[in-house]
Amino acid sequence: MERDDLRSQVSEKMKLIRVEYDYTQNRMAECLGLSKKTLVQIEKGRSTAGWTTVVAVCALFQHSEVLKGILGDAPLEIVETLAHQQVERPAGQTMGGKVWWQNIEESESFILQQNLISQHYRIIDQHYQRWYSSFEESEAKTRFDELTNN
Repeated sequence: MERDDLRSQVSEKMKLIRVEYDYTQNRMAECLGLSKKTLVQIEKGRSTAGWTTVVAVCALFQHSEVLKGILGDAPLEIVETLAHQQVERPAGQTMGGKVWWQNIEESESFILQQNLISQHYRIIDQHYQRWYSSFEESEAKTRFDELTNN
């Protein structure tokens, strides 16, 4: 997934997210720091939300069922991984990947998973703490090997 893919997907669902939260166009536009005219253009498919708007939507509406339907359980993780190219550090508690994740490799201490929707990779520990995220399979496998061999 690339930034433009995420921008397109979120833009296409912006109206559904707004309706899910029972927001008027005025309230949604104000919440996102947009003019109502800009929001209407996005909702009608005449323009695509900018990167900062998509980041705001993923942060402010991260519990949206509509958003989860297109990005899985971790919209902010996808945004963070795209923004930084990869994330390498203990970076927050996850739910363990029970729904939108496929285990690729497992060791005593770590699990390498791939998101079924975004296709990005992450490494979590036995307490579901995220240690690494990347869209690059080879980099994720290399980092998994480094973590499991230490």
